[in-house]
Amino acid sequence: MNILICNDDGYLAPGIAILARVAAEFANVRVVAPERDRSGVSNSLTLDRPLHMREAGNGFYYVSGTPTDCIHLALHALPEFKPDLVLSGINNGANMGDDTLYSGTVAAATEAYLLGIPAVAFSLNDFSGRYWETAEKAAWIMLSHLLKNPPEQPVLWNVNIPAVAPEDIQGCKITRLGRRHHVQSVVPARNPRGEAVYWIGPVGDISDRENGTDFAESGAGYITVTPLQIDLTDYDTMAGVAGFWQGAMP
Repeated sequence: MNILICNDDGYLAPGIAILARVAAEFANVRVVAPERDRSGVSNSLTLDRPLHMREAGNGFYYVSGTPTDCIHLALHALPEFKPDLVLSGINNGANMGDDTLYSGTVAAATEAYLLGIPAVAFSLNDFSGRYWETAEKAAWIMLSHLLKNPPEQPVLWNVNIPAVAPEDIQGCKITRLGRRHHVQSVVPARNPRGEAVYWIGPVGDISDRENGTDFAESGAGYITVTPLQIDLTDYDTMAGVAGFWQGAMP
């Protein structure tokens, strides 16, 4: 099996090195990732300038673009390696609830899924750097099962690893996405020239962490797996919308 690995934290991030090391025990691995941290870029493509791709000393390839760019270049600029599976991560920080809409980690997996390749995004629910050993153990658990039972069709799974000691992982649960409050998140400041600048601030508080959500089960020490879909159509309201627009055209 061939496994393509990407992320949004950049090719030098500790999480991608862990994921590549674990995956290499099971399959042929190629890493194509952004040259720098591109967190929060979601599914964006770079259309205003050409991209370059180079090989680092550790054998990883790095791209001057987004995670989505990386997937396309991996498939089309390096065509001799045809991935059977795409893994993204392991992200430094969780990607749960509404955050999945902004995540470059999830976006890389999403792009692979749209191109017909099974894809799994991995994130660690921690920013302290204390739980990479837990992340490695979780990756072993998930990949050993996944590669013994490969999906028969493309899937898009979002995996979050809890911030607990390796021996305290409680198991694995299938979850739905939770929700966050929307809050004012723009922080004004001044640059050294006195000009007004603005930072996008921290995320809002969790508003939906009921049992069965990724927030709740990760907090309880479980590895969470949330199956995602891409079709944004609101089928339940289509009839009502059709009634609203009836007669709009002469």
